[in-house]
Amino acid sequence: MKHFMKFGVLAAAMALASPLAAQTVLKFAHPTPESDIQHLMAEFFAEKLAERTNGEVTVQIFPAGQLGSDVQALDGTRSGIIDMQLAGLNNFTGLVPEAGAFTLPFMFPDRETAYKVLDGEVGQSLGVKFEGFGLKMLGLPENGFRNMTNNRGPIVEPSDVAGLQMRVNNSQALSDMFEALGANPIQLDVNELYTALETGVVDSQDHPIPVTLSFRFYEVQDYLSLTRHAYSPVGWMMNLNKFNSLSAENQAILMEVAAESVTYQRNLAISGEAEMLKTLSADMEINDNVNSALFQEASRPAWDQFVENYGSEIIDAILKASAAE
Repeated sequence: MKHFMKFGVLAAAMALASPLAAQTVLKFAHPTPESDIQHLMAEFFAEKLAERTNGEVTVQIFPAGQLGSDVQALDGTRSGIIDMQLAGLNNFTGLVPEAGAFTLPFMFPDRETAYKVLDGEVGQSLGVKFEGFGLKMLGLPENGFRNMTNNRGPIVEPSDVAGLQMRVNNSQALSDMFEALGANPIQLDVNELYTALETGVVDSQDHPIPVTLSFRFYEVQDYLSLTRHAYSPVGWMMNLNKFNSLSAENQAILMEVAAESVTYQRNLAISGEAEMLKTLSADMEINDNVNSALFQEASRPAWDQFVENYGSEIIDAILKASAAE
């Protein structure tokens, strides 16, 4: 009997020392459907991370807001209930207001410039600030350039926006822009938006092309106008204590895989955009005849309000980095 008891104790000790017992499972929350490129990025990240850590670190993905709204997921990530999340960078401006400068209307002329700034010193400096709030910034993937949809007609000039019941996210800059354009901004979580459009609570919204497709907004919106009025970065954050609990080797692997995942997701956005527009054109009238110069001029109050609230230092740094060769 004693022999079997000793064997049981030994087996239990071996089990505790096994690689399986040491495995770390990361809970990863994001708001988009499984068809969206953000989810495809999460899957890519999970696969590569498990592979390169030999299964020591694995990822469990919770798409489509399963763990709550973006704000709730942020609270969960900071508290450690959730290990990491993807959400529009605007959702983190309550912690680091300077991050809102990256979402100002017409801040970036093209994706290449946005990538250069976000991946460079100016964009990465946000990571230090977020660490003060218990978050490790893993990267800044993208939603893409935001475009307007509605049920009234094509949007060509700022006057075409006046009077629209425009759903906005919690970006103060975009809310200020739509107010300046004469719309009525109404803040709603993205996972409530389809129903709000379907029932007429709002009659217009703005999102990048992949989100308009993956959330099926084409089913409840008739017109898509390629206003490209703001570049929309995504914040990819991890609970800082959880990150620090990993071995130095696994921390390095995680950051390396995260960088590769951001590149993978951005490439999906670029390579797939034409096909996405073709798919949307089956259900929506797409207008690319937009007077961008008039929109930039009309959006200026959003910049002025940001400078009044937070100063111009971060804007100046972004513009300088954008112009650098």
